[in-house]
Amino acid sequence: MISTRTDLAMEAFEGAEGGALPGVQVSRWEEGGVAVTEVLVTDNEAARALGKPKGSYLTLESPLLKERDPDARLAVSALLAEELARLIPRGEDASPVLVVGLGNRSITPDSLGPAVADKTLVTRHMLTSTYAHTNMKSVCAIAPGVLGVTGVETMELVEALVKAIEPRAILCVDSLAARDSRRIGATIQLTDTGIHPGAGVGNHRKPLTEQTVGCPVISVGMPTVVYAATLARDAFAWLDAQTGDEADHEAALEDMERTLLSGELGEMIVTPREIDSIVEDAAGVIASAVNRALQPALSDAEIAAMMD
Repeated sequence: MISTRTDLAMEAFEGAEGGALPGVQVSRWEEGGVAVTEVLVTDNEAARALGKPKGSYLTLESPLLKERDPDARLAVSALLAEELARLIPRGEDASPVLVVGLGNRSITPDSLGPAVADKTLVTRHMLTSTYAHTNMKSVCAIAPGVLGVTGVETMELVEALVKAIEPRAILCVDSLAARDSRRIGATIQLTDTGIHPGAGVGNHRKPLTEQTVGCPVISVGMPTVVYAATLARDAFAWLDAQTGDEADHEAALEDMERTLLSGELGEMIVTPREIDSIVEDAAGVIASAVNRALQPALSDAEIAAMMD
């Protein structure tokens, strides 16, 4: 098992010895200035080694997102919308897509999911109205909160909703944990494997997957935190590099990180001081992509107007 604490499949693969792992296929390319990495986990042994379920993991990276570059925001949103539309089953009937914004809106690094849910164009209640766009698709959204606040498991709420509205797909949005702090606010991961609420901060809950709810579950997330033990390891690696010592200390650094992760420092997470603006910007980018993917008949201008 690879010990790296990360929700990003590409980082878990980078932590594999030798940079290769049987049962994992990795492709990299660039599109519209956005670096794209696709990780396909094809067998159970590879899934156990990476600590990720079998499936497809697509990562979009653009450092310019953190600089609030408008062209980068548009490029990432458009590409994410295209990939989301490819994964979401097409439905000609009234079956809705359920958007689930996971996280605690009272804790900024964990509020990405609820923020995206707030910006999602919900239409299920409007489709019988004469004022509704004739080609609108049925969409509903919920931000179920967290167990410690509501006393209700996310899975309990989602399972009840699935029985009531019978969605054709569930789209989950959540905050993630990264291995590399540079990916906070600059990386979005899309996967068809569902999601494990709370996994990013070591608080494992019952998973949201097609096997547990009976319909396809797609998840989108952006890293908003990194483990303090990982930062400590990186700091020691940087200090080691400054000494000019050419000896390979990687094994010692890995051992130090494992020791820190197993202690009190292991559960401590760190987030940037500008996390408020990072989450706000990320919510806009992701929600725009979600709305484009779920409402293909609406123009970009119409979607932007409805989101304001």
